[in-house]
Amino acid sequence: MTQRILSGMRATNPRLHIGNLEGALRNWVRLQDEGHTMFCMVADYHALTTMGDMPPDLAHNSREVAKDFIAGGLDPERSTIFVQSMVPQHAELHLIFSMVTGLGKLERVPTFKEKKDDLAEGRPVSYGLLGYPVLQSADILLYRPHGVPVGKDQAPHLELSREIARSFNATFGVELFPEFKNIISEDESRATLPGVDMRKMSKSYDNCIYINDTEEETAKRIMGAFTTPTKIRKTDPGVPEGCAVCQYMRLYVPGYEQAWDEDRRGERGCMQSKKELIEALNEYLRPMRERRATLDDGAIDEILQAGAEKARDFAADTMRQVRAAMRINPI
Repeated sequence: MTQRILSGMRATNPRLHIGNLEGALRNWVRLQDEGHTMFCMVADYHALTTMGDMPPDLAHNSREVAKDFIAGGLDPERSTIFVQSMVPQHAELHLIFSMVTGLGKLERVPTFKEKKDDLAEGRPVSYGLLGYPVLQSADILLYRPHGVPVGKDQAPHLELSREIARSFNATFGVELFPEFKNIISEDESRATLPGVDMRKMSKSYDNCIYINDTEEETAKRIMGAFTTPTKIRKTDPGVPEGCAVCQYMRLYVPGYEQAWDEDRRGERGCMQSKKELIEALNEYLRPMRERRATLDDGAIDEILQAGAEKARDFAADTMRQVRAAMRINPI
């Protein structure tokens, strides 16, 4: 059965990395290919929650992220790809939800503390950062989706959105917002890809391999990637579970199990693994990079404009029902 799905990524950086690809985008493409109605959002407002006093070029970032969406397999003919700020109903529903959401709930949300701790020293904590989950709730509920793709570790963070939906429905005596489902990736091992330094892959750490890196840039990042610290010589036993190169081989190198066994026995050097990974990962990313190269800013602007029109049409219908339930004057 075709179901409506809402998904999104922040535009804090103009490039998506392979962690985004494996942890989210791959799942979106699978849902698209299964025939679901996909609303795929570039969340530029959300980028301001941690960068409001020195915002990046969000128009540029949004275009580049959209290019990566399409390079990764999203089809604008089958999925609605749009930028959050191009659909004003997101801001309107956020404002309404902010009036019915208790302050204590927001202060207890785990992501608030995490994001506050991630701020650079001396950066102020904004009202927008505290209200991040309310804007996220508006993003989701505006499309009244059946489900939202999310990693297992992020699933609890969406519970507030369900609480807001229940509260709104109960307060105003409607059944407008559904009890949406968390759609967890079928292969959780792909959703937890580490950075090249074995920390969480994050643009802020600059420990990523990006979809639109050149082959040479990918090779350079892999050559500098973390391996077993105690493996000084080829004959020293490795620990593939704690090696970034081996973790990537698990996804991109066929028959990686043999390579892991050789590594453990001291029969394989790190350089051999890195060379094999470079070849395999560049081959894996080649069709995505070729698709991306066909997209210029003009083409992307047309796609985003068309996507925003579709998103606005649906969002306007939701807001008509919200206004009717709240007895606010209709537009």
